[in-house]
Amino acid sequence: MTGLFDWERFQKLPLVGILRGFDLAASQQAVRSAAAGGLTTVEITLNSPAATSQIERLRHEFGDRVNVGAGTVCTVEDARLAIQCGATFIVTPIVDGDVIQVCRDADVPAFVGAMTPSEVFQAWKLGAAIVKIFPADALGPTYLQSLRGPLPQISLMPTGGVTVESLASFHRAGAIAFGIGGPLFDAQRIAAQDWDWIQEQTTRFVAAYRAVA
Repeated sequence: MTGLFDWERFQKLPLVGILRGFDLAASQQAVRSAAAGGLTTVEITLNSPAATSQIERLRHEFGDRVNVGAGTVCTVEDARLAIQCGATFIVTPIVDGDVIQVCRDADVPAFVGAMTPSEVFQAWKLGAAIVKIFPADALGPTYLQSLRGPLPQISLMPTGGVTVESLASFHRAGAIAFGIGGPLFDAQRIAAQDWDWIQEQTTRFVAAYRAVA
């Protein structure tokens, strides 16, 4: 299954829920709960069990209301396979021009990881739709604000440690999107099948964004 990333859906709620290391059954239920809480974009990292099969299944079940993408994409081969399996966006932790070009050729947005000003600019120059600042909690919102000074034209997405409480600070610093992993898809909560908590936590993140948007 192939298809376009729904930018309108994403712009209304630019929160990317990141599922890393979970099997299909856990990911399916987690996405069901998060979607019930309002989430509209999820990323399945390729170091998850049977990740491409997960992307295909999740896209089939949720594709009419959730953008389903692939994360931790580091090679051209991985990018091509993820796109073939239905990923509507690609997240890579590195600045690799060949991976970005595969995405551009397929009209699939690339969210590219970077940290330094040079990396951020290079990712944008190569065609990144959004530049992922990771790990965001290491330097905090002040660093993001500093990057925005000389590079205001680049869309930044802090990822790593973004919480319900810190989201507003990152937004004030200039973030246009937010990557959210453990603070939303908590491994202990998922292991305990506490799906109500996942839905409620999603609702809290959505409310936190709505309060500053």
